[in-house]
Amino acid sequence: MTARPPLVDSFDRRIESVRVSVTDRCNFRCRYCMPAEGLAWLQRTEVLTFEEIERLAGIFVNRFDVDGLRITGGEPTVRAHLPLLIRKLAALGVDLAMTTNGATLANLAHELRDAGLRRINISLDTLHRDKFEQMTRRDELERVLQGIDAAKDAGFAPVKINAVIERGVNDDEIVDLARFGRDRGVEVRFIEFMPLDATGHWMNDKVVGQDEIVAAIDAVYPLEVVPARGAAPANTWRYLDGAGTVGVIPSVTKPFCGDCDRVRLTADGQFRTCLFATTEFDLRRLMRDGASDDELAAEIQRAVGTKWAGHQINQVTFVRPRRTMSQIGG
Repeated sequence: MTARPPLVDSFDRRIESVRVSVTDRCNFRCRYCMPAEGLAWLQRTEVLTFEEIERLAGIFVNRFDVDGLRITGGEPTVRAHLPLLIRKLAALGVDLAMTTNGATLANLAHELRDAGLRRINISLDTLHRDKFEQMTRRDELERVLQGIDAAKDAGFAPVKINAVIERGVNDDEIVDLARFGRDRGVEVRFIEFMPLDATGHWMNDKVVGQDEIVAAIDAVYPLEVVPARGAAPANTWRYLDGAGTVGVIPSVTKPFCGDCDRVRLTADGQFRTCLFATTEFDLRRLMRDGASDDELAAEIQRAVGTKWAGHQINQVTFVRPRRTMSQIGG
């Protein structure tokens, strides 16, 4: 059997994971992701069909030996018939995961698990109902908590919780969120606040960095580092008392760009080599114009060759992407 050539960028980083957004729509309006009103949704004809997503995923997996797909949005569970797509992608035999706000999981968790989804990340930035409504503009905390329980009951392992920490908003809950993870048997991954908010009001002094987060937790629940992050976005620590692990994704203060192994496909078929990329490659147009798999693979290779060394958030040359997180894919 002929070995499949890896997808490698100009800095010799091998691409092994693709984040696939299936919709730009969401049932929340999180402040660090979307405006309260006025964001124009993609038209249905602009969104990739399940068949188009399956075709592109097959090229990544079968041509380039990509071994991980993560389904994102928007909120992926608002895409109709999502378990059908999960079943198609699971047939490719790769590590299949999803990031969700969790609000619909009480109804969908078992069906998604049965379709072949194996790992799940659920967003939870606060444990207080009033603050949850302030941050998401929705009064849905109880449904998210029910969704976390449903994911565990369905057999997802691990269940991870993503918590974006913003100074002056929810940084007083770092220890409480860590305690929640310990008590519920889930791994909380704290995420530094990134410049992808829809209003453009991000400032560096709003970022609570990894060192500060870890110090706050360690003061209450002593930690030891788990070595070798590699290409994974999160640094991980284990609790010395054996109560699991906790992670931090330090995209701003300690970026992992040098080991980055991921690329992105937006809901409208634009290929992006970085979350913060300012250039997109239109795979949807190529497909709908009749491109062969060979031609699509060649365009993907060409695009990966342009992948930056790093996102430059902390440099004066940094330029924000023109699209919000929900439009790119979380």
